[in-house]
Amino acid sequence: MYVLGDAGCTGPALLSARRQGSAVNTTGTLVISIDFELMWGVRDHRTMDNYGPNIRGVRTALPAMLDLFAEFNIAATFATVGLLFAKNKEEMITTSPAMKPRYTDAHLSPFNGHFDIVGKDEANDPYHFAPALIEVLKRHPQHEIGTHTFSHYYCLEPGQNVDEFDADLAAAISIARKSGIELKSIVFPRNQFSEAYLAVCRKNGIICYRGNEAHWVHRPVPGSELTLLRRAVRLADHYINITGHHTPRMSNLSIPLIDVPASRFLRPYSPSLRMLDPLRLRRMSKSMTNAARTGGVFHLWWHPHNFGVHEQENMAILRMLLQHFSKLKTAHGMRNETMLQVAERIQRQQGNG
Repeated sequence: MYVLGDAGCTGPALLSARRQGSAVNTTGTLVISIDFELMWGVRDHRTMDNYGPNIRGVRTALPAMLDLFAEFNIAATFATVGLLFAKNKEEMITTSPAMKPRYTDAHLSPFNGHFDIVGKDEANDPYHFAPALIEVLKRHPQHEIGTHTFSHYYCLEPGQNVDEFDADLAAAISIARKSGIELKSIVFPRNQFSEAYLAVCRKNGIICYRGNEAHWVHRPVPGSELTLLRRAVRLADHYINITGHHTPRMSNLSIPLIDVPASRFLRPYSPSLRMLDPLRLRRMSKSMTNAARTGGVFHLWWHPHNFGVHEQENMAILRMLLQHFSKLKTAHGMRNETMLQVAERIQRQQGNG
């Protein structure tokens, strides 16, 4: 049995703490963002042979997530790769930007040969198309559909430039608009971005993005700089608090393009590491509690394909986290918002909305 820890003071104790001016003085916020990418997000280092079950499993995992969100009245941001909107291969090709990323490592671009293995449409290729799943999302209007760029674009990889990113983002906006969706938030693939790319986002009407945790191991870098040391510290940080809670106050979130930074990646269940799951859950729950008590933002994120295998175990962990949120909602008035809702609230408070 996993124990997530005490949700904190409630009732008269909570009121007393507020009267005394303690840390419980504003409302904390839970934000959930989900990087919806299917094979487009892993195609440069995975194959359909070795990762196919994870991708196919999204067809049941994503509806199960939506059901669980509905049970706990949760709204999330689904940052969606633009190519997933295409109804068939022809539309995928015709909606692609004329200016494509010229990565030094040509394998990073899906336009360099990967389309050759893409099927005709979603019915015969569940790895690269998702219009039916996007329609399922649209039937749950409490959720936000944001962008994960058109082609799962890597902003810091050598060879590409901001003009190519601009074209890619414009293609993502265009294909989403065909489905009646106006994109206002972005999650950068591999969490790679810089100020020049943020400026392109502002120009294209994006108002918020998911930044990285404020620690050197999470600083956005090209894949070649993701060293073994960085990976090791990141892994350990999932189980013990090495880098902090990463729950900034809303007043500290930047404008005009609002950073709603990540707090924690929800690692998928691993049979080999299952004995450490109580530590992992405790780590996340303590950070969520910290946000509730200090008026901070706890931003949890993952990919649907992380739940594509071991779905029951992953859903059980998510359920426990949402149960913990419910306790914090009762104890501290913690709220849940999408990335866009956080950004719009900051704009109103700053007088820029």
